[in-house]
Amino acid sequence: MANIAVFGASGMIGSRVVDEALARGHGVTALARDRTRLPHKGERLAVATADVLDPGDVTAAARGQDVLVSAVGGDGHRSVVEPAARTIVEALRNLEDRPRFIMVGGAGSLEAAPGKRVWDTPGLPEDVLATMHAHGEALEFLRGVTDVGWTNISPPAVVEPGERTGGYRTDTHRLVADAQGTSRISAEDYAVALVDEIESPRHPDERFTVGN
Repeated sequence: MANIAVFGASGMIGSRVVDEALARGHGVTALARDRTRLPHKGERLAVATADVLDPGDVTAAARGQDVLVSAVGGDGHRSVVEPAARTIVEALRNLEDRPRFIMVGGAGSLEAAPGKRVWDTPGLPEDVLATMHAHGEALEFLRGVTDVGWTNISPPAVVEPGERTGGYRTDTHRLVADAQGTSRISAEDYAVALVDEIESPRHPDERFTVGN
């Protein structure tokens, strides 16, 4: 069993990663800036206040962990996504025994069609585009990191609360979609994929994506 620290544990994806990891018997430290938003209680769970943009907080949270997950940065958090990646990597470099870093990514930089990325889709709102490009910048930063083990997991076009089926498909650079062109996954199944990657690493130092 692994010891896993989760930044953004109060969010849609982070909270489900916490639940999935606990259900499989892992030890979890749930982290958020506002501890009152962390209602989780249970065996093998620790709850703490931490700021993902504070190197000291990240170093303290990462110490003694096997994996550090960043599930921060959705809509309205464009100024957090790329700085969080940089802060986490710099903080992990302070540790001799470094946990693996897994980051929840974005779908914007995925290939939607040959030569066309999701963020090239006409008519996308400016705030959505900004968030997509923030995730793209974080990914480009990670691709230059060679001394900290990392994995970036991009969702499909739509990720939202739903049913845990335990099933998903993967790709490394193309948007995962069904025969009708629908690209989505439940937040529950996204968490399944993330914890599967923790338990059986298949994508060290690269990005992959998932979808139902």
